[in-house]
Amino acid sequence: MDVDPLLAQARQVWTGLAGSPISFPARHVAVAASANSSMCPPGWLGVVALGDAAICTVPTDDLVGMVTHACHTLPVEALTDPDRLSAVLPVAQVLGPATLAYCDEHSYRPHRREATERLPVDHPDLVDFLASVPAEDAAECGLVDITSTAYVLRVGTAIVAAAGYRHWPGRVAHLSVLTAPSRRGRGFARTVAAAATADGLAQGLLPQWRARPAASRRVARALGFRELGAQLSVRVDGR
Repeated sequence: MDVDPLLAQARQVWTGLAGSPISFPARHVAVAASANSSMCPPGWLGVVALGDAAICTVPTDDLVGMVTHACHTLPVEALTDPDRLSAVLPVAQVLGPATLAYCDEHSYRPHRREATERLPVDHPDLVDFLASVPAEDAAECGLVDITSTAYVLRVGTAIVAAAGYRHWPGRVAHLSVLTAPSRRGRGFARTVAAAATADGLAQGLLPQWRARPAASRRVARALGFRELGAQLSVRVDGR
């Protein structure tokens, strides 16, 4: 059977982030102990499901057996569902889930890139824009952490939307997108995200869109990103 190249790339990214030798088994889940996993916060369990398989990292060897047994009682698609996972593990805290979507030069759909302006991430106008939105929006989008140029859209002199990406291991461009709350629903996010995505592709990177809100996921799909799976981090009781 032919391997989906985009899925294969995405899986390679996350096995690299696992910090321990692990691979995605066909229609199943693999569990490995990794104190240095970048799939989740330190001391937590990280679960990533892509396609019909999943990988899970746990912080210590003594958790491998329990988590493996619990995960094997669930179908792959349920492993990133907090309620389903909580039914088989003593989950104390959850981060996510977040949908993972990717695109390449074949699936990407351009959109009004000429409308954007490029700015360094420390440009005063961009700093002011981030300060003008609710703190939770600024934190969720991750624009303060981008390592690329920022692509912004203005109405008059004011920035109303911005996007960029952070370089991740495995040659990934992890997208960050933000639109001013009062300007949403007008296609601005799609405009700036298209420019940032095109930049990542031009650099030979794999654009990654990790999102929870439905509106953000719609923007990604409009640009040709394919939802391939999801990520969930959990802290088990007593850890």
